[in-house]
Amino acid sequence: MIFVQILLLALGFGMLVKGADWFVDGTSGIAAKLGIPQLVVGLTIVAMGTSAPEAAVSITAALRKNADIAIGNVVGSNILNILIILGLTALIRSVAIQKSTLRVEIPYMIVITVVLVFMGKNDGCVTRTEGLVLWALFLLYLGYLFRLAGKGTEKEAPVEKKVWLLLLSAVAGGVIVVWGSDITVDAATKIAAAAGLSERFIGLTIVALGTSLPELFTSVTAARKGNADIAIGNIVGSNIFNILFVIGTSALITPVPYEKGFITDGWIAVAAGVLLWIAVFRTRKLQRKWGICMLLSYLAYFLYLL
Repeated sequence: MIFVQILLLALGFGMLVKGADWFVDGTSGIAAKLGIPQLVVGLTIVAMGTSAPEAAVSITAALRKNADIAIGNVVGSNILNILIILGLTALIRSVAIQKSTLRVEIPYMIVITVVLVFMGKNDGCVTRTEGLVLWALFLLYLGYLFRLAGKGTEKEAPVEKKVWLLLLSAVAGGVIVVWGSDITVDAATKIAAAAGLSERFIGLTIVALGTSLPELFTSVTAARKGNADIAIGNIVGSNIFNILFVIGTSALITPVPYEKGFITDGWIAVAAGVLLWIAVFRTRKLQRKWGICMLLSYLAYFLYLL
């Protein structure tokens, strides 16, 4: 049984690698064809596409009246997105940060994470009313993105592929990434359960890693191909989307329990965002040394969970 799960784990990783490759090629190609800034593509299409596993897991759980896994899933994923994914991305190459990301998107991500923690501290759950507040903040964010897209005047290198081929590449890549993450999460969770690990540990690490695998492979692939704006935009956009859309929508379906144990994890998510902001504040680059610092920070968090 464990051997089968290990084979499925390997299959899932293979799907993630290939799917991310097609997804980045397709989305960056479409952006170049339409003259849309890569940053906007990263903050919207790529971010929402790679957040599909978090959305699927949390919203399905809410529909089944089992919304208590939503907070652990989102908070764990957001911590991992910054400390592991951007840490690894920065190790591959130093990543330049757009001025708007430094001034608006990262601070906005930090603020809404603080808002989520206070919602949890207030009465131990995210209520339907608070879900409406999160959705209002999500609509505000979408309005900002539309305004940002309207300022796109970048000159991209010509792309020879036809638009329909790029669309096919993006859609097929996205589907394979999400499917691959589903296979990987299921296999990894069964392996961890067989090893006797706790549910909280599995939720905040293995399930969080599994639902963050699309972001991981998409960001690393984007960095490797020189599409750094997609890499950073993907992570910041995904974290914003996870809190405002995923938790907001889950809370509208049914109040989302926010256990006391996750309050600390929420503050760690805030600290991760602040660390990212400090790392890029002066140079507007996420350098390798900060990538190492982020990876070591996650190691410390991992040991804390043990």
